[in-house]
Amino acid sequence: MFRQAFAITRLGIESIPERWVPSLVIVIGLAGVVGVFTALLAMATGFVSTLKATGRNDAVIIMRGGSDAEINSGLNREQTDLIKQQPGIATGADGRPLASAEMVVIAELLRKGEGKDIKNGANITVRGVDPAAFALRPKFHIVYGRPFTPGLRELIVGSGVLRQFQGANIGQVLRMRGSDWTVVGEFDSGDSHNSELWADINVARSTFGRTGSSSVLAALDGPGGLEKLKTAIAAEPRLTVDVVREQEYFSGQTKQFRQQIGLLAGLVTVIMGLGASFAALNSMYAAVAARGKEIATLRAIGFGGGPVLVSVMVEALLLALLGGVLGALIAYVLFNNLSVSTLGQNFTQVVFNFRVTPALVVQGLIIALFIGMIGGFLPALRAARLPVTAGLRAQ
Repeated sequence: MFRQAFAITRLGIESIPERWVPSLVIVIGLAGVVGVFTALLAMATGFVSTLKATGRNDAVIIMRGGSDAEINSGLNREQTDLIKQQPGIATGADGRPLASAEMVVIAELLRKGEGKDIKNGANITVRGVDPAAFALRPKFHIVYGRPFTPGLRELIVGSGVLRQFQGANIGQVLRMRGSDWTVVGEFDSGDSHNSELWADINVARSTFGRTGSSSVLAALDGPGGLEKLKTAIAAEPRLTVDVVREQEYFSGQTKQFRQQIGLLAGLVTVIMGLGASFAALNSMYAAVAARGKEIATLRAIGFGGGPVLVSVMVEALLLALLGGVLGALIAYVLFNNLSVSTLGQNFTQVVFNFRVTPALVVQGLIIALFIGMIGGFLPALRAARLPVTAGLRAQ
C-alpha cells in the first residue's frame, strides 16, 4: 500500500505543472490567509513585547487608589514625599530613597507626512521625572545630545518618537500648551518609554500648572520589600494608594489590545479561510477530474483506493504548505520590524515594531495545512471511489 501510495503521489506531483492554474489558486489563496493572519498577530506580538519589556520586577509604581493608569492618577507633594519615606524602598548610593515622583501630561505631535496642522496631531506622553528616574531604568541611555538641565524648559525625546513623528529633533523648539521647550537629546530605553518626551518634573509642574505628580516609581529593598512597603502604606491613614510591580503594570496594559487583535485575527482568518477552503475544494476536484483516466488506469492494473486517497491528500497538503510558506515569507518581508504606533492605556501613542516570530509562522502553517486538509478530503474521497469504467470513459 505504501509503495502504491508513493508511486501515485509522485505521478500526481509531477503532473502539477500541467495543472498550474488551479494549483496556483490554492497556493495564492492560502498565502493570503497566512499572510494576513501572521501580520495581525505580529502587530499584537510587537506591542505586547514592547510593554512587557518595560519595567522591572523589583520596582513598583504607586498611584492613587483605584487608578488603572498614570494619566488617571494624582498625588500631591505631601503624599509623594511621604511615600518616599516608607520602609521597603531601596536607597541609592547617595543614601536617598531610590524613588522618582513622575508627572504625566499629554501633548500633541504630528506624524511624519501629515503636514503642519497640529489639529491632526496625535497624543504623546510628556513625563516629568525626578533625577532618580534614570537610575531606576537601567536600560536607559542618551543616544545623541545630552540630558535636560534641571530648572530649564528642556526635553529629551525617545527614539520611537523620532521614528514616527515630526518636529522633535534635537535643537528644535516644541510648542506645548502655550510654552516653548527645546529638545536637547534623544534617548533609548528599549521599551515603551521610547514613545515619550521627558523633562524635569519641577519645570513641568510650574509650566503646566500642576502641584503634585501622577505616580511614584520606586525600587524595592530586597525580596521582602513589596510586602514591607504595602504593610507600611496600609497603616498610613494619609495614603490611599495602590502599589503594583512595574512590570505587572505595563504587562496589564496589553490585555485589551491583545483581545481586540486576537478577535480581529480570528474573524479575518475564518472568513478568508472559508474562501480558501472552497477554492482548494474546487481546484482539487478539477485536479481529480483532469487525472480521471490516469487514476482509473492505475485502479484497473491493481492499485487500491486507499493509495489514491492518500496521493490526492498529499498533493492538497503540499500545495497548502507552499501557500503557507509563501504567506509567512511575504508577512516577514513586509512587516517584520515595521515601526508603527497605536494608542496605549494612557490614551497616548506607543511606538513599537511588528514581530514575525517563529511561533507565529508555525501557527500560520498549521492553519494552511488544516485548510488544505479540508479542501482536499472530499476530492480525495471521490477519486478513491471513482468507478474504473467511469474513469476510463472520461474525456
